Amino acid sequence: MSGNHITEKQVRLYMKFRKDFTQEVAASKADISVSSARRIENGRHQPNQAKRQWRTRPDPLEAVWESVVVPILQQDELITPVGVFDHLCESHSDDFPTTARRTLERRIKKWRQLHGGAKDVMFLQHHESGLLGICDFTHVKSPITIGREPCKHMLFNYRLAASGWQYCQVVYGGESFAAFSDSLQKAFRESGGVPKEVRTDSLSAAYRNHDNAEAFTERYKSLMAHYGFTATRNNTGVAHENGVIESSNRHVKAQLEQALRIRGSFDFNCRDDYEGFIQQLVGRRNKRINTAFIKEQRQLQPLPPVGSANYSIEYVRVSRTSTINVKRVTYTVPSRLIGSRLRVQVYDNRLALYLGHELTYTLERVYAQGSSRKRSVNYKHVIDALVKKPQAFRCSQWRDELLPNEDYRCIWQYVNGNMKADDACRYIVRVLHLASKKDNEIRLGRFIMQQLNTGRLPSLFDCQERFQQQTRDIPQLQVGQHSLKQYGLLLQGGRND
Repeated sequence: MSGNHITEKQVRLYMKFRKDFTQEVAASKADISVSSARRIENGRHQPNQAKRQWRTRPDPLEAVWESVVVPILQQDELITPVGVFDHLCESHSDDFPTTARRTLERRIKKWRQLHGGAKDVMFLQHHESGLLGICDFTHVKSPITIGREPCKHMLFNYRLAASGWQYCQVVYGGESFAAFSDSLQKAFRESGGVPKEVRTDSLSAAYRNHDNAEAFTERYKSLMAHYGFTATRNNTGVAHENGVIESSNRHVKAQLEQALRIRGSFDFNCRDDYEGFIQQLVGRRNKRINTAFIKEQRQLQPLPPVGSANYSIEYVRVSRTSTINVKRVTYTVPSRLIGSRLRVQVYDNRLALYLGHELTYTLERVYAQGSSRKRSVNYKHVIDALVKKPQAFRCSQWRDELLPNEDYRCIWQYVNGNMKADDACRYIVRVLHLASKKDNEIRLGRFIMQQLNTGRLPSLFDCQERFQQQTRDIPQLQVGQHSLKQYGLLLQGGRND
């Protein structure tokens, strides 16, 4: 208004409002006079002169900037404004007012823009089809549970750089070579070919990281030779060099989190259900880039006729307790194998037990964390022997692990508190024996718990009648062909004339 300079902002506001309003209304909204508005439109408005270049108040950094702050900034580029501020507050409190923190930060930013060193530059990459595949392990933070038990695991993530095609596999142990080899070979088979180059970070399963040289482990060399690819790795600690896979890690975990929330539960009945859920999720992502993938798939190298060994071998003998020890984990095995010497092929997710050259049993692999030990007990392996001496159940070191789920633990607590010791052991062992037959485990446990909730413990006879299918003998009937004369007797009331 009168006596005040019109700012550039007011001019811009006036021109904006003038598009929709009259000159008087637009001038009022921009807080200028109508005559000023008229001069703006006629081109006779005199803009403000250049901004002042002098200070209107004392510089709060004058006493410390050149003598203290600049030498610190020249010393190390990693020193932050907060670090400089803390130093000034502690060592130069007489010359530096603590209220000037924002002024200090702005001054440091401007100084580094004018005098600082060169910064890292991101170079956008163009990837040729069939040239590069990148893989990485990534931790899943979503609270996944299997049978209501926490499931600690990672995802192996493989991606073709050109098309963005992706393969994910659940890994329950660490970043071992068995997990890496098994997952990578499955990724090759799913994609239908092998890229010319496979890039990872500095995996200890693939590289001898204690050496300065680009040295591969012997097993990784063998895998490279078998599939005919070359291996590279990004610089240690520089994750953005693997940006193709790092961004993919974030996206797939975010999509997994959302899919689980839409599903309404983070719990799965078994590992197979969870792994299938992951495969469906990744499959939907791959459908979006199917055209680009088909183009890249043509450039991939062909797969070899057979895969490379993705397991390690151990030899064990089955003890009298019907157990074996593999990598600090004790596993129960079928009691028929007691005393046998087995060859164990240790995969990432399973143990294959061979008696001679014949595969005799497969176990789900369990991992012991750190230097601890762990047990994997399956009551079905020893239940036939336990039925013969049920009293051994009460003081067994495996007692709690012999009970397959929470229903059976509740059943044991009930019978142990309401029956004699011998009768309680006999009851729970007989129930477990019945549960091991014909996949009755879940149904039998739920049936007994339902009866307990009504205040009644079903007898063993009730359980057997309900869940044990008795094989009934079908009588052999001899059916003869009767003569027509005999049918005539029926019509005559049985009289024989």
